[in-house]
Amino acid sequence: MCVESDGCEIEGCSSSDEVRTLSGSMSPGLKSNPDLHPCKPGQKFRAALLRCRSPAAAAGILSFGNVLNYMDRYTVVGVLLDIQRHYKVSDSRIGLLQTVFICSFMVAAPIFGYLGDRFNRKVILSCGIFFWSIVTLSSSFIGKEYYWLFVLSRGLVGIGESSYSSISPTIIGDLFTNNSRTMMLSVFYLAIPLGSGLGYILGSSAKVAAGDWHWALRVSPVLGITAGTLILVFVPEPKRGSADQMGGRIKTRTSWVCDMKALAKNRSYVFSSLATAAVSFATGAFGMWIPVYLARAQVVQKTAETCTKEICSSTDSLIFGAITCVTGLLGVVIGAATTRLCRQKTERADPLVCAVSMLGSAIFICLIFVVAKKSIVGAYVCIFIGETLLFLNWAITADILMFVVIPTRRATAVAFQSFTSHLLGDAGSPYLIGLISDALQESYATSALWRFLSLGYALMLCPFIIVLGGMFFLATALFFLDDREKAEKQINQLTRPPSSVKV
Repeated sequence: MCVESDGCEIEGCSSSDEVRTLSGSMSPGLKSNPDLHPCKPGQKFRAALLRCRSPAAAAGILSFGNVLNYMDRYTVVGVLLDIQRHYKVSDSRIGLLQTVFICSFMVAAPIFGYLGDRFNRKVILSCGIFFWSIVTLSSSFIGKEYYWLFVLSRGLVGIGESSYSSISPTIIGDLFTNNSRTMMLSVFYLAIPLGSGLGYILGSSAKVAAGDWHWALRVSPVLGITAGTLILVFVPEPKRGSADQMGGRIKTRTSWVCDMKALAKNRSYVFSSLATAAVSFATGAFGMWIPVYLARAQVVQKTAETCTKEICSSTDSLIFGAITCVTGLLGVVIGAATTRLCRQKTERADPLVCAVSMLGSAIFICLIFVVAKKSIVGAYVCIFIGETLLFLNWAITADILMFVVIPTRRATAVAFQSFTSHLLGDAGSPYLIGLISDALQESYATSALWRFLSLGYALMLCPFIIVLGGMFFLATALFFLDDREKAEKQINQLTRPPSSVKV
């Protein structure tokens, strides 16, 4: 039978059972003792709840939360044409929606990184989810004369979502190690393209079903509140570094200033963060503008007309969302499998796989703008291959960080990597692309063809940024082994074996 900490007896366990603690350690089952008393109903429920808090269940719940995190972010993009028509704003002003969201996201990330290294992480995660869910729901009731308030609401949503992206990977990093960690992080980061694609689909489907685009913002908040509750109840709070230290514990905790100095000197971390910024630049611009670009391409091909109705066509958003879901799945799975295979050949496999995938992605993304004028199907094929290659590096980049950064500063490292990647990436790319497109349209007579071409010329900036990101991953490969060895030495210096307990 199993025994709770207060000495009560739990039914349904044999004397040979073992009890798994939250830290993952195993203790042998205890034999029946006449001094033990039966558990009360509340104690039995608590014991059953503890048994449900397995590392795999926690990783699943955190991954579900990450899906919702990105789904909420791209639900707005799925109804972008409707929002633009409803508020009557230009390309640059509609691009400001994503820019304000990302700016608030990146400013809040370092704050949550600091808190995540020092306080209860799952409470911070849950509060963040509850906050952005309520704000998203409230934003669906903003009138057409208050566009600035709608933009502000997206900024508040970014603050709530930054807590999740900064802290949740570190919990998974403390629950698993080595190839198991790579696999679980792959599942977690699969949520980025999967959630993004579902955001397009949810936004478009809810709009069509309700006949009003505002309902696209009223579904994900309900799911978000559900995810926050599951995290509070079922996700454990593991000791920081428990997976890496094999039962050891941290002797000292470094200051925030010391953490920042160490990260600035960590060349693998710096170069991989710059590479991540290149990925964010491209995905931010693509996620915002590709459905609009394809809609304009169909107008040029005379297979569709410019939207003049209250509810615009959702076909491009639905197809792009479905492609993003599938390519995200393929990209993350292929990336994890390729990395595990290449690790048998070289210890620098992680950054090298990222570099090759990005350089290959740039080729197919360039081809999108070559074939889109003549063939929408051809453009979708190029998008499919280009996105698959681009999504290969999501989980691998997170694993690189886990290898080269010690556990006590990982939340800070994730937060500042998020900050730099957004600052140099998708914080400005949607607005910049819209600004370039507007400037090109003003230079020539406005026509359907030129509106299509101007946006395509603006988006051509993305492949060049992706190539630059591939170069940064190659630079990461040069220093990866040295920085990983330094991190392992620091972990050994900061840990000590647990003290023996006298019985």
